[in-house]
Amino acid sequence: MEKALTLRQIEVIRAIMVSGSIAGAARLLNVAQPGVSRTIKHLDSVLGIKLFTRQGGRFTPTPEARDVFAQLQEVHKKLDDLQFSINQLGRGQDVELSIGSVPSIAHVMVPRAAARLKGRFPDIKLNIEVLKIEEAIDFLMLGRGELVCMSYKFDHPSIEFLPLARGSLVCIVGANDPQAKRKSITPEEISKRPLIGIDPNDPYGGIMARIFEERGLSYDIAIRARFGTTVVQLVKQGMGMAVIDRFTIGDELDMDGRVAVLPIEADTSFETYVAVRKDLEFSGFAEQFVIELREEMAGDATEHFLAKP
Repeated sequence: MEKALTLRQIEVIRAIMVSGSIAGAARLLNVAQPGVSRTIKHLDSVLGIKLFTRQGGRFTPTPEARDVFAQLQEVHKKLDDLQFSINQLGRGQDVELSIGSVPSIAHVMVPRAAARLKGRFPDIKLNIEVLKIEEAIDFLMLGRGELVCMSYKFDHPSIEFLPLARGSLVCIVGANDPQAKRKSITPEEISKRPLIGIDPNDPYGGIMARIFEERGLSYDIAIRARFGTTVVQLVKQGMGMAVIDRFTIGDELDMDGRVAVLPIEADTSFETYVAVRKDLEFSGFAEQFVIELREEMAGDATEHFLAKP
């Protein structure tokens, strides 16, 4: 019957070769000497040949075992190369992860998740593209990236939508606005003011429109902007009030004191998603990015400063 060496036995043999003694091998392997001695005796018995002879207090390979030792050196080198490759992969070296995201998630949440991912895999390369909703299909189907962070889902035979996080809309006003000290605000109060807003046909704009329509309220969008980041800047300039998703603002608005955030006394909740191709395997790096992003979005610090004293 063929005799197969285990990786541990190979390590013991090589340690004796390198150190020239049982005691030295035990130190290299950080084990007790009797364990090394037992392993060598067991191998001599199983293989039917003596692997080492003792000359002048040192262990040297026997003539019949020299070819075996030469091959063991090659095996050990390949194991070292394998371990090096595994370590490099563990750092993300030679890996590039391409991510797409709609602006509302890309502004604050994606950079935070990317920083967490780089903390785990320092050498990974990231390509982050901010996409319009209508660009998501091409991004995935043309192989430009593995995933797209989406503000809503739609039907597509080749795309799957995975749950990401639940969000909500908030009202933001300039720090000097009469409403800035309020703890919350009603849709009725919002509708009385000209708004800085996103298109009602946008997913978040649709939610905003719905809360007014359900109450039979008319509203006026005096300044319309496509992206939430533009809306935020307009509010910072004191140009009016806005309704916006909390993922766009993150916790940044509270830092400069120029904007106040008011919870809306209505259900403005929504779901976000990760869009991926159904026919492709999700990479471990992409999966880890989604984990980091979910944690950031679930633990969004906005919740803390929305709770006013």
